[in-house]
Amino acid sequence: MSKKVLLTGFEPFGGEKINPSWEAVKQLNGKVFDDIELSAERIPTVYRESIDALEMHIEKHQPDIVICVGQAGGRLHVTPEKVAINLDEARIPDNAGNQPIDEKISEDGPAAYFTGLPIKRMVEGMKEQGIPASVSYTAGTFVCNHVFYGLMDYIHRTSSNIRGGFIHIPFITEQVVDKKAPSLSLDTIVKGIRIAAVGAARHEADVHSVGGATH
Repeated sequence: MSKKVLLTGFEPFGGEKINPSWEAVKQLNGKVFDDIELSAERIPTVYRESIDALEMHIEKHQPDIVICVGQAGGRLHVTPEKVAINLDEARIPDNAGNQPIDEKISEDGPAAYFTGLPIKRMVEGMKEQGIPASVSYTAGTFVCNHVFYGLMDYIHRTSSNIRGGFIHIPFITEQVVDKKAPSLSLDTIVKGIRIAAVGAARHEADVHSVGGATH
């Protein structure tokens, strides 16, 4: 039985001309790996609007798994996220000029949601194929965490059987020409997301291992 995986990426933000999350996932749109179908959609880097767009895309595609992908400039690895927190706090404005400080995403939602994906297994799969990867225990408080929390809250509220989660990726090489920051090639990131998505579709249970940093 085939499984459908919906991937999402963001539009550029913070003065960047491109967002590697969208550049990567759009390359996987329409791809099929054995019995796993991948689709990709772009969502706005805007509080609230991003969750509305995500829910619309979920209703459209009716996926089994949703993996939202976002840029985390400065990170060294492809990093599946463990936890989304119920907090919006923006160091910079989003693309609509919103800059919330210490605001809840959901007034009646829990303080946090854990991912529904086998992220340690996903990391192992990427590392086995030469992709720098590790588990992250902080998705920040910008629109990435906002969408991750919104996704998990949607799943909880609708009693959906969808499994969902979030992956942060570094800058791609073209973005750091004038920066002193780590990067990975777009091809490497695309490969990592593909391995992670297929692994998540094939396995529900995670492995019992240390997957992240101690700080």
